[in-house]
Order: sequence, then C-alpha cells, then structure tokens
Amino acid sequence: MLPRFLLIPTFAAENKTKIETMMDKELTTWMEGRFERLMARLDRIDGYLDRMAMKEKMLDGERLMDNQDVCQMLRVSKRTLQRYRTSGELPYRMLFHKAFYKQSDVEAFMKSHFEKWNPLADEPDGESGDL
Repeated sequence: MLPRFLLIPTFAAENKTKIETMMDKELTTWMEGRFERLMARLDRIDGYLDRMAMKEKMLDGERLMDNQDVCQMLRVSKRTLQRYRTSGELPYRMLFHKAFYKQSDVEAFMKSHFEKWNPLADEPDGESGDL
C-alpha cells in the first residue's frame, strides 16, 4: 500500500479533468448568462437610439431647425447667420439658450432673399456665384 501523501496527488490528478470539466461548464453557463444580459441591454439602447432619431424638434406642429441645419441649408457661415438674426431678417426662438428657427421662416427667408431659390436643386441654376 502506498503512503497517504502519495495518494493525494494521484487522486487529484485523476479528478483534475472532472473538476476542470465542471468548472468549464459553470464558467460557460455564467458567461452565457452575462452575454444574454449584455445583448438585452444593447437591444434596449438600440431601441432608445431609434426613437431618438425619429423624434424631431417640433414647435406648434412645425419642424424646428438649429444653427447647423440652417447654415447648411443657406450655405452660410455661423457668423452670417448671426447677422441675419441680429438684423431681424430671420426670425428665431431661444430654447434652453439655443437658437432655433421654424422651417417655414427659413423657407420664407430664402424666397425673399434669394431670387432663384429652388429647394430641390443642389446648385443655383448653373451659376458659379462669382462676379
């Protein structure tokens, strides 16, 4: 018969694969649970982002545009847009310390200030704009 101190390592070596297998199964189960929770959270965040993207800033049923939107639409700088606001040529509303413009006001401004305004055209009737 072998001494007891020699039996313990032999027993551990034989059962090591059983223990590792049990630990692998537990670890896999734990990781699957965590992964499912992570995917559920990502799905929720995706839903929030979709809803936020669909919301547009509205005032009295009309779309509001911020400075960036109006600058891109008019093809002007922020400073030029500020001049239009200051001179009263382009009506605006301040909401939470940010300027917003009604889409109808911007379109009316474009019609009154740009002779050949066409909302569907990218370039104004082939003119280069150079004098």
